[in-house]
Amino acid sequence: MSGTTGNIALLERTLAQAKAENRAALVGYLPAGFPTVEGGAAACTALLESGCDIVEVGLPHSDPVMDGPVIQTADTIALRGGVRIADVIETVRQAHTATGKPVLVMTYWNPVDRYGAERFAEELAAAGGAGCILPDLPVEESDGWRKAAERTGLATVFVVAPSSRDERLATITAAGSGFVYAASLMGVTGTRESVGNEARELVTRVRATTPLPVCVGLGVSNPEQAAEVAEFADGVIVGSAFVKRLLAADTLEAGLDGVRELAASLAEGVRRG
Repeated sequence: MSGTTGNIALLERTLAQAKAENRAALVGYLPAGFPTVEGGAAACTALLESGCDIVEVGLPHSDPVMDGPVIQTADTIALRGGVRIADVIETVRQAHTATGKPVLVMTYWNPVDRYGAERFAEELAAAGGAGCILPDLPVEESDGWRKAAERTGLATVFVVAPSSRDERLATITAAGSGFVYAASLMGVTGTRESVGNEARELVTRVRATTPLPVCVGLGVSNPEQAAEVAEFADGVIVGSAFVKRLLAADTLEAGLDGVRELAASLAEGVRRG
């Protein structure tokens, strides 16, 4: 162990600062390596410069169970481009170094397990990372990772869903740190017409189990939805809508303009909530 420390404290301060400003934090998501490694790092940086308080860098995976068609498409492009874990870590490093803001990795467990949890935590912390969101890691099997994360100053963010029973929510939130990721509805990521009452109810249930901030993801794509979720959540997570802007653009520059514009309008949305 090199004694490097990650940025969990920065993540906690950022969420507390948004709360002090009486608003929700805006959390953006983009996969690393999309549309290219350099382009992905530039896009993550653009989000943080244009209104996102926090960014999640996705680790592209060939079987993304939680992700809908938009993110799957971006993951496929990244994987075809030969993206590696080193590129994911480098994306975190560049986005954090350029902005000083908290950057997490969102990843399925299998790639981390194969890479080595200790090594992954060390390298993520050394790059200035703030933590890891692990949607498919069961709490019961998370001990090794959580010890490595704690030692290296990284948050371990678990995902809860409306289907989770109260008892289960308490188990999950007790094991997590940084914040709790509340999936607003059953199903996969993607933009939706409405975000609905399921999310509001889930946030209330999660808050009954933990003092950790609760950030809501899955389905938010415009300022109105961001404002709606910001009324009851500590953070609003947006992914597919950013990916769509990059997918639709003819050039990287146009894509970066698109995500900047969306981040700015969503940042206004969370302040209206």
